[in-house]
Amino acid sequence: MSLLSATGIDYSIDRVPILKGIDFHVDKGELVGLIGPNGAGKSSLLRLLTGIEAPDRGEIRLQDQAVAQISAQQRARWLGYLVQGAQAYWPFSVEKVVGLGRIPYQKWWQQASTEDQAKIEAAMEMTETLAYRNRIVTTLSGGEQTLVMLARIFATENQLILADEPVAALDPYHQLHVMEILRQHAQQERAAVVVLHDLSLAARFCDRLYLLGHGELECSGSVDQVLNKENIARVYGVDSQIECNEKGVSVIPLTRVSDHHP
Repeated sequence: MSLLSATGIDYSIDRVPILKGIDFHVDKGELVGLIGPNGAGKSSLLRLLTGIEAPDRGEIRLQDQAVAQISAQQRARWLGYLVQGAQAYWPFSVEKVVGLGRIPYQKWWQQASTEDQAKIEAAMEMTETLAYRNRIVTTLSGGEQTLVMLARIFATENQLILADEPVAALDPYHQLHVMEILRQHAQQERAAVVVLHDLSLAARFCDRLYLLGHGELECSGSVDQVLNKENIARVYGVDSQIECNEKGVSVIPLTRVSDHHP
């Protein structure tokens, strides 16, 4: 049984088709990558998987339950969602923002317990945000705020994390760090789905990939099955060089394909 599955998903905005006939699943232990060019429908699919928005047609199930029928509190415990360009807009301390991740386990009148505090500390340590725990979160850089928002998700201890371009604002060190901790999360009998533009990171860290183009699923499968020169040329419109070494697979865009029309 898949941790999360989507079957026959159609979705449109203002009658413009965004996703067409998408089938998707993620199992425990997997880090799954959503890749594809701008406007392919990756972020829209991620929002649908969270239950924030509903598809026009098709079914999405989380823990073998229809996601729309799961209570908001239970969904918050099971599923963590990191939006694209995640930032905070409240003048709270970093520690307070990370502590919001424990709310799904608390009654409205409760303060953070000793157990809650331990999980908050562990989440900040994992994301390397402990050093600025007392800083007001809105004074941090965009990349630092992304790490804080990710720490909030780790404090919740979700079964599944859905992350939309979590490394886009980060330097190379923190890109690798975030991908490493997402993979570690998945390997603990949990799972993660991540939208990525960096194909080399997708190849190195993801167990399986879904390649979207123009709202349709172009192909899915292992890294080797999805990331080949033919698929990259057809969907992205670029000629590429694919290199394999002990660290994994690197995808290097070389030239645009002249007859490709986005």
